[in-house]
Amino acid sequence: MSDEGEHIVVEQHSNAGKWILIGLAVAFVAASAYGHFTMHARMEKMSKDLGASQSQVAELQNRMQNAEASEEAIGQKLGMTKKELATRTAQLRSEQKAAEIRLENEQKARISEVTGDIAGMKTDVGGVKTDVASTRADLEATKAKLQTTIGDLGMQSGLIAHTRDDLEILKHKGDRNYYEFTLLKGAKPQPVSTVSLQLKKADTKRGKFTMNVTADDKTIEKKDRTVAEPIQFYSGRDHLLFELVVWNVEKNKATGYLSTPKSAPAPVSVTAN
Repeated sequence: MSDEGEHIVVEQHSNAGKWILIGLAVAFVAASAYGHFTMHARMEKMSKDLGASQSQVAELQNRMQNAEASEEAIGQKLGMTKKELATRTAQLRSEQKAAEIRLENEQKARISEVTGDIAGMKTDVGGVKTDVASTRADLEATKAKLQTTIGDLGMQSGLIAHTRDDLEILKHKGDRNYYEFTLLKGAKPQPVSTVSLQLKKADTKRGKFTMNVTADDKTIEKKDRTVAEPIQFYSGRDHLLFELVVWNVEKNKATGYLSTPKSAPAPVSVTAN
């Protein structure tokens, strides 16, 4: 009975060992098959890569051969060896580089020149601004010299011009119409605007004069008047105040201007300023 039990145990152990061996064999076969498959795939990929590399090398060699052939062909056409062709090519590249540098330097020089011209223009503009400011200052100073006074009729006069430059300033102000005149002693009455003026006497030493003023068919004598004295009279249907000023008296000559309101009738042959 005891021997029979031992036999059963030994048989069971023997069967288990067989199954283990079978499992190991199956695993080994599977691993071998997988390894073989993987190795085959890698070898196939390496073969393809090697083929591609060989194709690229062949293409590169072909290009190099074509390039060498082209260089030789060019050299033969030009009657030059390969070395001479390489030397000439290097020379041409050097000349091209030098030309590029020269062109760049010329462009920089032109830019500098234009920049200098612009700076000069700015300086000129600054000078013009300075001149304008100076002219304005002179104009203001001249305006300050112009004076207002009372005319011979007791009416407040406007600004009085003492020179032709002063008169130009008054003209530009545009407050009244201005007509410049020069009268000669002994001459006929001279039309100025819508009136007539006639110099009767000129006293250079005393700066005085006598003048006849004809307006609206009436003649008024302005006797012993002084240089820069506003001489006033009324004229026209609307009884407008006219004013004349003599700024210079010479021998047998008087120079000055007549001013009229903007609403005064304009003369036919003389245009008001």
